Amino acid sequence: MTTVAAKPAAVAAKPATMAQALGRALRDAMAEDPAVHVMGEDVGTLGGVFRVTDGLAREFGDDRCTDTPLAEAGILGTAVGMAMYGLRPVVEMQFDAFAYPAFEQLVSHVARMRNRTKGRMPLPLTVRVPYGGGIGGVEHHSDSSEAYYMATPGLHVVTPSTVADAYGLLRAAIASDDPVVFLEPKRLYWSKADWNPEHPLAVEPIGRAVVRRSGRSATLITYGPSVPVCLEAAEAARAEGWDLEVVDLRSLVPFDDETVCASVRRTGRAVVVHESGGFGGPGGEIAARVTERCFHHLEAPVLRVAGFDIPYPPPMLERHHMPGVDRILDAVARLQWEAES
Repeated sequence: MTTVAAKPAAVAAKPATMAQALGRALRDAMAEDPAVHVMGEDVGTLGGVFRVTDGLAREFGDDRCTDTPLAEAGILGTAVGMAMYGLRPVVEMQFDAFAYPAFEQLVSHVARMRNRTKGRMPLPLTVRVPYGGGIGGVEHHSDSSEAYYMATPGLHVVTPSTVADAYGLLRAAIASDDPVVFLEPKRLYWSKADWNPEHPLAVEPIGRAVVRRSGRSATLITYGPSVPVCLEAAEAARAEGWDLEVVDLRSLVPFDDETVCASVRRTGRAVVVHESGGFGGPGGEIAARVTERCFHHLEAPVLRVAGFDIPYPPPMLERHHMPGVDRILDAVARLQWEAES
C-alpha cells in the first residue's frame, strides 16, 4: 500500500509588530550566518529597550548577542575591528541622540574604510538607530538625525515604514558589504500588519522607493515615521477634491531619483514631509534634486513640511512640532494657489 505524506499546513499571516519583524530579521540573519553578531547596550539579557533583540542571547549565546558598556564610541570602534576581520556586526545605538559620541568613528573610519583601502576592505557593518518622536520621550530620546548620516559619503541610510519592509530592509542591510545606518522609527515599533514570518516578502534592494498611494493632484515625498501621517493626509484630502500620491523613499542613500521623479512628473507638484528640522534637513536636498530633474514639469515650487528648527521640545509640545495632517494639507493648498496665481 502506497502512502502519501501529508503536506505541512500553510502558516497563515497574522498580526505582527515592526519590533517583532526586526527581531525576526536579526534572528534569521544570525541563524544563516555565524559571522553576524549583535551588540549594544542592554541588547542581551534585557532584549533591548524596545525588546527588538529579545531572546537572541538565549538562542545564540552572549558571545553573539553581547551587552556592552555605556560607551558608544567604544561600541562602534569595536564593531569596526570586527568587520575588518570578516564578521558582520550589527550595532544598536539605544536612542538616536545617544549615537553622537560614536559619530567620529562613523565619519572617520566606518564611512571611509573602503575608499581608504582602494576597495580591498569593505565594512559589512549595520548601525541600528531608533529615531524620531511621537513616544513622549524627553531630550536625547526623540532626535531625527538622518541629515548627519546622509551628508556622510560612504554610508547607506535606510528607514522602513511598514512591518514587511522592516524585515526585508534589515536583512538587506546585514547582507550588504557596505556600512548601513538603519534608522528605526520608534513610534512605529508597535504598528501592526498581517505578516507571515515563514514566508516574508522578497528582500528589497537598498535604494528603491515605493509608491504607497497613487494620485494625480500632487506627490507627497516622505519616509519612515511620516509615511502613515502622509497616508492619513491623503485620505483627508479627498474631501477637498485632491488626489494625493504618497512616495515612501525607504532609502535615503542611495536615493531613488527614478521613482520620485516619475511621480512628480505625473502630478506636477510635490511636498516633502519629514520630522527632521527644515533648515539643513533632508527636505532641502530632496527638493533640489526634484527641481533639477523635473523643472519643466513643475506647476509650483517644491514645498517642505518639517519639524521646527529647535531642539526637540518637551513631550507635551511634540504634537505641535511634528508634521501633522493639517500642516500637510496647508502645504498642498499653497501648491494649488501657486499654480493658479
